[in-house]
Amino acid sequence: MSPLIRSTTVIGLTYKGMTVMGSDGQVTVGQTVMKHKSKKVRRLYNGTVLAGFAGAAADAFALFSKFEENLEKYRGNLERAAVELAKEWRTDKYLRQLQALLAVLDGKNSLVISGTGDIIEPDDGILAIGSGGSFALAAARMLVKHSDLNAREIVEHSLGAAAEICVYTNSNFTIETL
Repeated sequence: MSPLIRSTTVIGLTYKGMTVMGSDGQVTVGQTVMKHKSKKVRRLYNGTVLAGFAGAAADAFALFSKFEENLEKYRGNLERAAVELAKEWRTDKYLRQLQALLAVLDGKNSLVISGTGDIIEPDDGILAIGSGGSFALAAARMLVKHSDLNAREIVEHSLGAAAEICVYTNSNFTIETL
């Protein structure tokens, strides 16, 4: 049996006209930290879409590629590209084996895409995935309600909160803004 690869923390939101996504940089295999500065957030479709992954990196890169193909095919329509990816991911013999989650934002839509065919649009537009996702999500929700921080600062502080709690999350952040 191969070593268990632990997740990460990815969080994103559109708030006060700013769309931001960030992640930590830690890659953990079993009980060993293998990398400290991995980049798990990317700009897609000519810089108009932010995408982040949690799970196996090679699987996520394959999914990024498929998702970006769909964005091109559907001219940047995030929802349509997500639906097509989820359908293919669920039904394709090869893709069905991939172990990852994708979080995508375009300033209008916030979606989490899974290999079981789920496409989840959070009620409040704040999305978070990975082992530290729920910690970052809770922090972001409170910061939105009880602070004057901008979207980038909310993402940074939320990742910081997750890094203090989740052993699979570090404080080497990658943050992208649309």
